[in-house]
Amino acid sequence: MEIKRSGSQPSGKGPAEYFTGSVRIDPLFAPPEPARVAMALVTFEPGARTAWHTHPLGQTLIVTAGSGWVQRKGGKIEEIHPGDVVFFEAGEKHWHGATAIIAMSHIAIQEKLNGSPVDWMEQVTDEEYNTFDK
Repeated sequence: MEIKRSGSQPSGKGPAEYFTGSVRIDPLFAPPEPARVAMALVTFEPGARTAWHTHPLGQTLIVTAGSGWVQRKGGKIEEIHPGDVVFFEAGEKHWHGATAIIAMSHIAIQEKLNGSPVDWMEQVTDEEYNTFDK
């Protein structure tokens, strides 16, 4: 048995290569092999978001605070709120982040395939981000 005490793992900044705006990543759990799952609490300040990306085995988001946006390639931007659970299929190109005026936090859960849980792509442009239709 292993207990990860709250505050025992350092927070990280979302790297500009994969995120736009201010993003904090707090690791929750990444067990040793053969387990493949990893979890993190990700907090996006208003306007912050991921780049486009996919996950080889899919990704689940559990929104814990604030208000955010998610979009899969070719789809419309959807608003998400605390308690919402979002699942992206394996290989589904998508992005997620805060709304333009409200921060958002979610728990991200994904599995590694051949050592990698994510395939990063191009940044979400301001034009793409600002197409939310209320």
